[in-house]
Amino acid sequence: MTGDHGAATTVANEFAVVTVDKIFTRNGERLEIASPRLGFRIQLDPLELESLSWQTKESLSRFLEDPYGPGH
Repeated sequence: MTGDHGAATTVANEFAVVTVDKIFTRNGERLEIASPRLGFRIQLDPLELESLSWQTKESLSRFLEDPYGPGH
């Protein structure tokens, strides 16, 4: 079932729009997070997702130092 998708969910506010979709690959389930406006997407496996819960707000805030992604 490579690349099969579930039902995507959109999360948005005045600053960003992202879609979150559970997908199925040959290597197992992934959560795909996409920024349709900026054209970025990433697929995270369960361990990568769990590791997000280990982070502090400060470590996640560092992502916003480059708010439009790499190369922008």
